[in-house]
Amino acid sequence: MRITRENPARPREIVGSVPITPPDAVDSIVRESDRRFREWSAWPLPDRLAKLSEAADGLDTERSELAVLLARETGKPIADCRGEISFAATYLRWICRRAATVYRDIRIDDTQGRLTLAARPYGVVTAITPWNAPIILSLLKVGPALAAGNTVILKPSPLAPLTVTRVAELFPVTTVVHGGADLVHALVAHPLVGKVAFTGGEVAGRSIAAAAGQAITPVVLELGGNDPAVFLDDFALTPDDYDRLVLASFATAGQVCMAAKRLYVPHRRAEEFTEAYLEAAQRILTVGDPLDEAVTLGPVVTRDAADRVTALIADARARGGRILPLADVPESSGYFVAPILALDLPDSAPLVSTEQFGPAVPLLTYRDEFEALSRANDSELGLAASVWSADESRAFAFAAHIEAGFTFVNTHNRTGMSLRAPFGGIKSSGYGREYAEEGLREYCRTSVIHSPAAFRPGGPGMPAGAYPTATATGGDN
Repeated sequence: MRITRENPARPREIVGSVPITPPDAVDSIVRESDRRFREWSAWPLPDRLAKLSEAADGLDTERSELAVLLARETGKPIADCRGEISFAATYLRWICRRAATVYRDIRIDDTQGRLTLAARPYGVVTAITPWNAPIILSLLKVGPALAAGNTVILKPSPLAPLTVTRVAELFPVTTVVHGGADLVHALVAHPLVGKVAFTGGEVAGRSIAAAAGQAITPVVLELGGNDPAVFLDDFALTPDDYDRLVLASFATAGQVCMAAKRLYVPHRRAEEFTEAYLEAAQRILTVGDPLDEAVTLGPVVTRDAADRVTALIADARARGGRILPLADVPESSGYFVAPILALDLPDSAPLVSTEQFGPAVPLLTYRDEFEALSRANDSELGLAASVWSADESRAFAFAAHIEAGFTFVNTHNRTGMSLRAPFGGIKSSGYGREYAEEGLREYCRTSVIHSPAAFRPGGPGMPAGAYPTATATGGDN
């Protein structure tokens, strides 16, 4: 059996297919990956990093061809696909520069004794990735896992299996498998899997966390978000800022976990904001075939996704919301949904209270900062947020009270990312971090070797069963 992927812009066009991995093959796959781990982890770190550098070069060389394949299977605009692949190569090279700082043993030999904090790989890492940014979200796991000395079993989304499979060929000791929930459960529950890394929806994340908990396997979870963008009453946005803000909501047709999904604007400035936002949308949003270089917004990924977003918009209209169209969609059999801005909705409307994951965004007005903060935080999800103000210090002070793992200031979505800034959620948006050195540390564990000063040759000793003291250990640091 095979997974067949259609082109969301032209559903009759079959882009390709991959073989389904039967769950009963998982045991042999994991055991082989564990065997290879014994060899790979013995490689010196510089040699492992050299392989990542070669993979980065391979991404650069194959970027154009990979971008076309990615656009065809996901519906993302071709320029966005090229950008993602280039960014993935940039991230791999960043790992090569920073890994030695993280994946090293710390050795201390002083009056307190001798102590080694050893950075050790987990073994077999299972990486489960989504469709919407499949290359970078795969390599955020594969890159640091391999650098740390782990081997990887990578399971991409059935909605974007093709480009990930091609990219994985650039990496050593990385096995790609394909399938659904039964395959994921078999992988997560296997006793030789040392760590699981998952990016995706909250429901699937809870199931994976539960299965991993039964196996006592550590997990990194980056789940969904219903990310608020709060505009303080002194915000001062240029036309370029509005352009950036529109794409912060509508990149990948709004199907991004950290997209700006709720816009909170002071009541007295709502008309001004709305007018400028509509003008920016006219400038920046062009809906059409993702292979067209002029297109900035493609289709959503499936017919079910289109139906779900359309139903959210219909519900918003039925609740009295004003639905403002932002761009026209082409005559097509593809899964296109016209992007909209929704006004005058209550917070209880599903378009506000749930993650839309599509090209539909509500604009909500507020009277004072306390109200804005309370409503922005009124969500079970806490992935990302943004605060916009002409006073950066004021924005940072407000952001300190936002319940999110990552808060942007005066930008949102990928324009606010940094390789040095850890990214991840709180509340039901998951735990663990990607990017930065903290993201690298997710793929190594600390193993401690310790000889207290009291018991080293010539040491003073300690009474049997005694607790350590500052005097006995030679200090209190």
